[in-house]
Amino acid sequence: MNAVAGARVIPLHDPERDAARRARHVEVVPEPEQQQSATPDWERRLTDLLAFARRRLAGDYEVDEFGFDRDLTENVLMPPLKPLYEKWFRVETIGLNNVPTAGGALIVANHSGTVPLDALMTAYGIASEHPAHRPLRGLGADLVFRTPVLGALARKGGQTLACNADAERLLSSGELVGVWPEGFKGIGKPFKDRYKLQRFGRGGFVSAALKTGVPIIPVSIVGAEEIYPMIGDIKALARLLGFPYFPVTPFFPLLGPLGAIPLPSKWYIEFGEPIRTDVFGENAADDPMLVFNLTDQVRETIQQTLYRLLTQRRNVFLG
Repeated sequence: MNAVAGARVIPLHDPERDAARRARHVEVVPEPEQQQSATPDWERRLTDLLAFARRRLAGDYEVDEFGFDRDLTENVLMPPLKPLYEKWFRVETIGLNNVPTAGGALIVANHSGTVPLDALMTAYGIASEHPAHRPLRGLGADLVFRTPVLGALARKGGQTLACNADAERLLSSGELVGVWPEGFKGIGKPFKDRYKLQRFGRGGFVSAALKTGVPIIPVSIVGAEEIYPMIGDIKALARLLGFPYFPVTPFFPLLGPLGAIPLPSKWYIEFGEPIRTDVFGENAADDPMLVFNLTDQVRETIQQTLYRLLTQRRNVFLG
């Protein structure tokens, strides 16, 4: 991939750069009298924005070999998700301590909601609430990267094509990688099938984890199914536009652009206990039965956690 003009292309893993970045994230808690005279929030934001603009103009930012632009992601792509995460969906994370602070790990989650906002909310939750503020390197379908503008933004935001080669390279470099194995079958399923996991494919994500020896972290997301209740699919229009489906919800396309506003359901994202893969030996990925069993274990863990969260939820919108 061609680097952005002026930007430095960096390797995926650089110990000196990572140490410097961790140092920049150390927060100093001011004394009470200092807190009272702290800089107003709007002034701090303006200062950060001006500093970001200076870095872009000077080319003082880094882009890795996959096209990930961390500076742009943290300052431009992530902030608009904050009100959606905190105010609209009121996302609550559970078990975030199961996500390691460093080293490779594979996040595996259920997929739903007609529009894949669940992937964005998961990435924002880890980046904003995890102590290490780790970026989630999502694996996306080729349709994402074929779409004008969206494909470029996805690359800059750290996403890459859902293939084993890219997944293994990221994991072996110590990155936190996210995969949603249900794919379009999950986000495009009818509302009547909500929270019923679809097929997880052939276990490619398990093979990648076994080859790199990283833990698999099952993630269960409740709340995304209700943001766009899909009651129909205009298949002819979907084929015409090259989409996997064209959704019909109670409000879309009936209400036009207003129907595209997601319903404010209450979300819970639970990160399960890591499943170790470094205990199965060097050639474990070549054992189809092991791959199948681990895939089934991850799927069943997510499904049972979804059922538990649903029994604890009193109301779709109030939680």
